[in-house]
Amino acid sequence: MSDPITARQRFFKTAWFAKAAKKARIADSELCLAITQVILGQADDLGGGVFKKRLGKNLFRSVIVAKAGEFWVFEFLFAKKNRSNIDDAELVEFRNIARHYGRLAPQQIAQLIHDKYWMEICNESQH
Repeated sequence: MSDPITARQRFFKTAWFAKAAKKARIADSELCLAITQVILGQADDLGGGVFKKRLGKNLFRSVIVAKAGEFWVFEFLFAKKNRSNIDDAELVEFRNIARHYGRLAPQQIAQLIHDKYWMEICNESQH
């Protein structure tokens, strides 16, 4: 049975994020738990559809962009030991990405998945 919070929404990771998460040994199961926590307000809301969430036993930070009520995309990952945060210019860019993603039509999302730029996670076929 689907989780009622996530049943109406879709979750993705970019190809870049997938490589970074694999290197950091962060599994999709951890991403799915993290996104549920973000939806419940257990993350830093950076505004403009951008969220920051701790991962990997608090060793990493992820940047997630969202189109409210429809989909969430794990966009960026960094090690806490390498940097404390994203800078203001990066935040502006992530907000621009969130706006761009928010304008994507369903067929454009399907193309991103087909071309392997985005990978869907947390769906029934992966549990």
